[in-house]
Amino acid sequence: MAHIFLASPHMSAEGYEQAYIKEAFDTNWIAPLGKNVNEFEKELAAYVGVADAAALSAGTAAIHLALKAAGVEEGDVVFCQDLTFSATANPIVYEKATPVFIDSDRETWDMSPEALERAFEKYPNAKAVLPVHLYGLPANMDRIMDICRRHGAVVIEDAAESLGSTYRGKYTGTFGDYGVFSFNGNKIITTSGGGMLVCNLPDEQAKERIGKVRFWATQSREPARHYEHKEIGYNYRMSNICAGIGRGQMKVLEQRILQKRQIFAYYQEHLGDLAGLSFMPMHEGERANCWLSVIQLGEESPVRPLDVMLALEQGDVESRPVWKPMHLQPVFAGCDYVDNSGVAQSLFENGVCLPSDTKLTEADLERICKIIRGLWG
Repeated sequence: MAHIFLASPHMSAEGYEQAYIKEAFDTNWIAPLGKNVNEFEKELAAYVGVADAAALSAGTAAIHLALKAAGVEEGDVVFCQDLTFSATANPIVYEKATPVFIDSDRETWDMSPEALERAFEKYPNAKAVLPVHLYGLPANMDRIMDICRRHGAVVIEDAAESLGSTYRGKYTGTFGDYGVFSFNGNKIITTSGGGMLVCNLPDEQAKERIGKVRFWATQSREPARHYEHKEIGYNYRMSNICAGIGRGQMKVLEQRILQKRQIFAYYQEHLGDLAGLSFMPMHEGERANCWLSVIQLGEESPVRPLDVMLALEQGDVESRPVWKPMHLQPVFAGCDYVDNSGVAQSLFENGVCLPSDTKLTEADLERICKIIRGLWG
């Protein structure tokens, strides 16, 4: 039996990516920058409905430069969602700012508005807030934005996992001042590696900020004949080859979202009757891209997450725990954390990410569900 991946790159059957890559080779634009980079930025910006976007080497780079664009400096407090991958939090430390982690709520699995309110009571001058749309599940952006606007904080949405997800008819990543997308190999579409930063300020201001981001991302090289640098810069621009892959992937994004949602629906139908097993929350008025399908195992469940993961592993099927919260990570042991009854920790301890590869066949899904159902006897 073939190995089943959690989530792996899925190139278009039509060969869209190859066409853009071939053009880059044919014109010798294989180095950073070029037509594919420019067009990928325009196409992504048009898809989510923003004025401009900067194609970068990673989603992490996009978060880093968003923090710089937001004016975050040494000693500033930045509120960061607790339940996330460390790439959300690491750039805060790059800028020598202070991360404070905010617990999740049960309704969305994302940043708790109640905990965020209490965080501002403790740190009224917090500079920025980093909510995450976990596994493609939209956060409660109405309440988060209202709280942040009242306190004058910049909002940087980590939409790395949620490209194509919508909240009240609007794409995730376009509510805050800045939005971040990732095209890592396991994301819903990929450039092999890469990210994108969008700015949701008024058009002219957005273009100015994104222009500054591009400047920083190309080593802050001044427009002089010689190499002139007045600011510290970074080698963060996306290559023209990677951008070509991204342009091809954009053509199948809606198809991939449909496939991800169908995978989630299959698990719901074939595992939903198991005692103590529940699924990640879905709400009316939202479209989650279901980047990964995630289950929770409650008190009524006769098995634990590790049992599921080991059984799948024995069947040559990949799975994964839910992200370990940042406040439990040794590297952030000294950071403050605003609790909401330990929701993030509970989701981590009771959760399993099931295979969500868009190349899964019905036979693959049947095989996965058979292994899991077998644990219930």
